[in-house]
Amino acid sequence: MPAEVSKVEANTKPFSLFDLVYKYGTVAVIAIVVLLFSIVNPYFFTYDNITDILRSISIVTFVAVGVTFSLIVGGFDLSVGSTVSLTTVVSASMMVWYEQGPLVTLAVPIVLSLIVGLVNAFLAVKIRIMDMLATLAMLYIVNGIHTTYSKGYSIYANMPMQDGTNAPGKFQDWFLWLGQGEILSVPVPVVLTFLLVALTHVYLTYTRQGRMLYMTGGNLEAARLSGIPVDRYRTLAYVLSALFAGLGGILLAARVGTGQVSAGGSMLMDAVAAAFVGFSVFGAGKPNVFGTFVGAILIGVLLNGMTMLNLPYYSYDIVKGIVLAVALAVTYYQVRRKRRA
Repeated sequence: MPAEVSKVEANTKPFSLFDLVYKYGTVAVIAIVVLLFSIVNPYFFTYDNITDILRSISIVTFVAVGVTFSLIVGGFDLSVGSTVSLTTVVSASMMVWYEQGPLVTLAVPIVLSLIVGLVNAFLAVKIRIMDMLATLAMLYIVNGIHTTYSKGYSIYANMPMQDGTNAPGKFQDWFLWLGQGEILSVPVPVVLTFLLVALTHVYLTYTRQGRMLYMTGGNLEAARLSGIPVDRYRTLAYVLSALFAGLGGILLAARVGTGQVSAGGSMLMDAVAAAFVGFSVFGAGKPNVFGTFVGAILIGVLLNGMTMLNLPYYSYDIVKGIVLAVALAVTYYQVRRKRRA
């Protein structure tokens, strides 16, 4: 009987405009923005420009998916931007400075990113430093490491070395293909991004580990009392967060053809904004990879449209800040409504 009553109450729940906006607002905003920019600039809604948008958000999506994993377990990884810079510089140096092949060029930055994730987990999980403070410390440490390693210089082919010679290596074709190539007229980074989103969505939604990650973040103490090895899953989340940031850094180097120092600095805020915008996509109310991808699309569409309208670049951060503030306000208001209910 109580179950039948609750079902009737759910079916007779009054219509809420806020619930409708919360569930479909992000997608509606993307559609409206695309429509407006298409009216103002006829070149906006073209295949070439759409693929440019998707290519531009591919690296941010990799980093944002990593941030999403840390949010799922109730943490927050601030070191992803510095991890991007680290792997960008290291992968470039493997080819330009040391003339290494694919195995070393990919393996070394990936291993370094995993080490960053393990150190984050050690500080936050074992030492029990607050997540934001632990990863903030790692942000500075990793920034210092990659800046010291590169001597503060970007890495590019034929760059002058300290001994007066030029760098012996160059960016290899297979590596540049990862960031600049195409598969059936679709940019390789876009293909990799769709694969990433699809695989991680399946992993988080349909596997036992994915469910355990959500249970760990939902209520840490309850999960622990239920027998879930919460420390292991929190460690896994931080390792995956750093791994995806590291992969994003490799893609960044492949896309621009240089190892830019501090290239990942701007990635952090874009990734955080995308991850938090994703909370409200289709009313998820929690970190989720599909919502993160939609959030990255929203940011990419806004930045691309403003660029095509020749708006000043220093206004971009204002727009991203407004998007993040609105997303957070809507999400936390919905959380308070649910708690009161």
